[in-house]
Amino acid sequence: MRLLFLAVLRPHTGNAVTAQRVRAHLEAAGHVCVLKDAFDFESPSEIANLILAENCEAALALHLYRGGRLLQGHRIPFGIIFGGTDVNEDANQEEKNTVMGRVLEEARFAVAFTESMKEMAQAQWVDPVFTREVKAKVRRAAGVRLIGEMPQEDLHAVVKNCFAVVNSSVSEGMSAAILEAMDLEVPVLARNIPGNAAVVKHEVTGLLFSNPQEFVHLAKRLLSDPALEKEIVVNGREYVRMYHSWQVERDTYQQLIRKLEGSTED
Repeated sequence: MRLLFLAVLRPHTGNAVTAQRVRAHLEAAGHVCVLKDAFDFESPSEIANLILAENCEAALALHLYRGGRLLQGHRIPFGIIFGGTDVNEDANQEEKNTVMGRVLEEARFAVAFTESMKEMAQAQWVDPVFTREVKAKVRRAAGVRLIGEMPQEDLHAVVKNCFAVVNSSVSEGMSAAILEAMDLEVPVLARNIPGNAAVVKHEVTGLLFSNPQEFVHLAKRLLSDPALEKEIVVNGREYVRMYHSWQVERDTYQQLIRKLEGSTED
């Protein structure tokens, strides 16, 4: 494959050394790597001309802002390697942060050299990359549709027409989606994590699964056992009304605010 590789190539810098190392890896695998200094280009249109001239099939950018922004909107797929200052410094500038987020929406992958850099990037932007992967898998899955954001009333109408609501999060505080499903009298199947298990009691207010195989088993069981479905629905609705009452929550917050009001008078 013929690759365009954009990086900041100022002599004796970390990025320049990294770029040379990565290029060596790629060429060792038999690829042709056209390495260019990102500072030599001002706009994506210049890169478009370069891509045509060099007959590049894909691209790679070292540094999400300096290199990545130049690869937006082209016909070829590209990946990103975080450079360090993009995550540590450029991310703090709103305009650059927005640009980098858009770059990641188009990127096929992103590489971080350390766990801390990965975590910082995830906190800033990397959800778009995951979102794109999910969308691609959904397009390949028969009978699965990905629905975008919608007003709460419309969402509740959709949920009411579903057989069950599935929560497959790997981390939750308190899932509003689970509580809403219970209140709407729709059975819940949720991943067995602390946040979900705090509101879903297995086989009482919902069903908890720990792996894909267990999910399939419980889903089939729910489909074939109307009595279990009815029991879960009744118990779930009662749980929400007893422990997550809208009125009780309102009263509690009002009482707490009154404490703040009292403290300001002291």
